[in-house]
Amino acid sequence: MKNRHPKLPRWHKLPVSELHKAEIFLRSRERFCVSASARFLKTFKTKDSHDSVWYIHGYDGELSAIILENQQSLLPVFGKNLTVPRPSFLRRFLFKIPIHAVQGIREDAELLETLMEDQGYYATERVDYALMSLDGVPRPESLRAGPEGLVLRPPLPGDEEALFGLQSAYEKEEVLPKNAAFNPAVCRYNLNKILSYERILVAELDREVVGKINTSAESFTRYQIGGVYVRPDCRGRGIAEKMTAFFARDLVVEGKGVTLFVKKHNEAALKVYRRTGFSTLADYRITYF
Repeated sequence: MKNRHPKLPRWHKLPVSELHKAEIFLRSRERFCVSASARFLKTFKTKDSHDSVWYIHGYDGELSAIILENQQSLLPVFGKNLTVPRPSFLRRFLFKIPIHAVQGIREDAELLETLMEDQGYYATERVDYALMSLDGVPRPESLRAGPEGLVLRPPLPGDEEALFGLQSAYEKEEVLPKNAAFNPAVCRYNLNKILSYERILVAELDREVVGKINTSAESFTRYQIGGVYVRPDCRGRGIAEKMTAFFARDLVVEGKGVTLFVKKHNEAALKVYRRTGFSTLADYRITYF
C-alpha cells in the first residue's frame, strides 16, 4: 500500500535551480495566469515573502504544473499534460497551511477544488469570471466617451478619503465573499498598498472624485487591472469606459498587454470592456472555503 502510485511524479518545493524552468512554464501560460506569475516574481524578488511555490515534472521531464500559495490562497497553473497532486502531498500540505481560497483558470481551479474536497474541505462559494485581455490600443470611441468636464488624473494627497469611500464600496460589491464582514482597517491597508505600489487613475467630475481604476498585478509582459469602480449615481455616462480606455492605453504604450477578470453576471461591466476593445480569453474562478 505504501507504493500505491509508484510511477506518479512527485511534487517538490521550488528551488532556485528550477527558477528558469518555472519562468519558461509560466511565460507559456502568462495570458491565463497573470496573478500567479506576479506572485511568482514577487516571491523570488522579495526576501521577506512568505509565499511558497510547488512544482512537478511530467513524464517527459519538463516542468508541467505549479501551485503557488499566497496568504492562505492557492493559485494553480496546470499545463496541457495535466499531472494532479498526489492525495498524500495535498493532505500534508493542507495539514500545515489552512487554505481559504483557490483562484485560477476555471478548469485548474475546479480540479484543485475537487481534490481539496476529497481531503475534507467544503466550498462555501464559487464565483465565476470572464478572463479578458487587450493587447493593442483601445478603440478611439472609448477614448472619446464620458461626460463633458470629466477629468482623468493621478491621485492627489487630498483624494485619500474620497478614494477610501470608493475602495470600500468596491470591496463590498465585488471582492468580499458571501457573508464576510467588511473590515475598514483592512480596506484602508489595501488602499495604502495600491497608492504606494500600483498604478492608479482617478476620475473627477464637477470637482468630485467619482471613479478610480488601478493595476492589481504585474507579470513578465502584462499588467492586470483591478479596482475599477464608479460611484453609483454617476454610472451610465461612459465614465468607466473612458477611464478604462485611457488607463489601458498608457499601459499598452509601454509595450505591456493588459488583463482583467470580471464577474460573468456583471453585464454592464462586460459591455464596457468589450466596447473598450477587450476580448474574452477563458473562464476564471475563485472558490472560497
